[in-house]
Amino acid sequence: MRNQEKHFINGEWVASTGNETTEVINPATEEVIGTISLGTKEDLDKAVKAARAAFPSFSKTSRNDRVKMLENIVRGYEKRKDELVEVMTQELGAPLKVSEEVHYKMGYEHFSKAAEALKSYTFTEDRGGHTIIKEAIGVSGLITPWNFPTNQTSLKIAGAIAAGSPVVLKPAEITPFAAMILAEIIDEAGVPKGVFNLVNGTGDVIGDGISSHPDIDFVSFTGSGAVGSKIMENAADNVKKVALELGGKSPLIVLDDADVDVAAETAIQHIAMNTGQVCSAATRVLVPESMKDKFEKALLNALPKFTVGDPREDHATGPLVSKKQWDTVQSYIEKGIEEGATLLAGGTGKPDGIDKGYFAKHTIFTNVKNDMTIAQEEIFGPVMSVITYQNLDHALEIANDTVYGLAGYVVGKDEKTLKYVAEHIRAGQITINNAETDYFAPFGGFKQSGIGREWGDFGIEEYLEVKAVMGLPTA
Repeated sequence: MRNQEKHFINGEWVASTGNETTEVINPATEEVIGTISLGTKEDLDKAVKAARAAFPSFSKTSRNDRVKMLENIVRGYEKRKDELVEVMTQELGAPLKVSEEVHYKMGYEHFSKAAEALKSYTFTEDRGGHTIIKEAIGVSGLITPWNFPTNQTSLKIAGAIAAGSPVVLKPAEITPFAAMILAEIIDEAGVPKGVFNLVNGTGDVIGDGISSHPDIDFVSFTGSGAVGSKIMENAADNVKKVALELGGKSPLIVLDDADVDVAAETAIQHIAMNTGQVCSAATRVLVPESMKDKFEKALLNALPKFTVGDPREDHATGPLVSKKQWDTVQSYIEKGIEEGATLLAGGTGKPDGIDKGYFAKHTIFTNVKNDMTIAQEEIFGPVMSVITYQNLDHALEIANDTVYGLAGYVVGKDEKTLKYVAEHIRAGQITINNAETDYFAPFGGFKQSGIGREWGDFGIEEYLEVKAVMGLPTA
């Protein structure tokens, strides 16, 4: 049991000013794995005060000092690898292999890439008639989601430290323990007191408190569109800067020259990994009408490779994170059936042989129209919609017919066509033929998928203000 009922404020673990707690549930077993304190407004005020006090000195630390801090964090992160992998499997339900090769790795990459980007980052630029100076924005409030317990926290913390901005972090209350391990790592890395603060709690109290707090200068949020809109409303009162990474309904366009088997496995991987709880997952798969039958057969042939089960065993997919999320996914599957989509595989209920845990079936709908609910709304579960197109322009029309624009994917062979498609999908990050992730590449969305960019040097930019100085002497 992990009973960690304290917050990390000004370099110390301190008791909450309130007495409300919440249980953290293992979604694979439905058993309680620990408790955390639900913070109060007073707890948040203490954390903000500590960060505000740390800002004047921390914002003036040297580049080399901040690089050293980040590199120390990387070393500490490596030392705690086994514990981080274990806790993410417990609190999120991710298979051990996914916890290690996806969740742990992404956190590691964000800290290490931020350190590398910082070494050559240009904070001052002479432009002849004026000089550009980039300075730390102030105190930053970080609100992170439950689906990537180290990825989202690490990339925000890393960018803020690199920029010289103290932070107050609110991790998701249903997956808080990985973030609390990060707090210990950051403390041991020599980051000054008050620079990193963590307050657990609900969105209504701590989340709203961060976005409306007059002494927080910037809010970085990853989560749902509805909450993102609320954060913008709260932040408007103080006219504070906001960065939002929100939902997605990303398209995977399968070209007519693609290897059908490769395309089918790629499509299933998107709903299988992290149980489809990925904002950038390709949940709309667009295939040529002439390929429909072959593609459906390829999907059915590939699906058995992606097993669902105990995350401590060798399965591709674990449970959904909570009963609430399981119910949401079930309601969308029911909606797809009601709207007339064809259920090719999966459906409602739990997989055969599983009676405990929030496990869901890999579900594939075909004959989906792009105006159906399952094609337009983010389900955040292992559900795929297969949509056919007549020609390339038709495919792009469907791909862009969404309020979202976080990611896009294309599979095929002709380089000219691949480039054309990548250039015409309206989204923030496009992946061609399962290209390897580049953690220096900017990540963020168009339209209702968000505001701003993270990762690498773009992640540092989020936490900076730009100052123009005229008449500054130059060497």
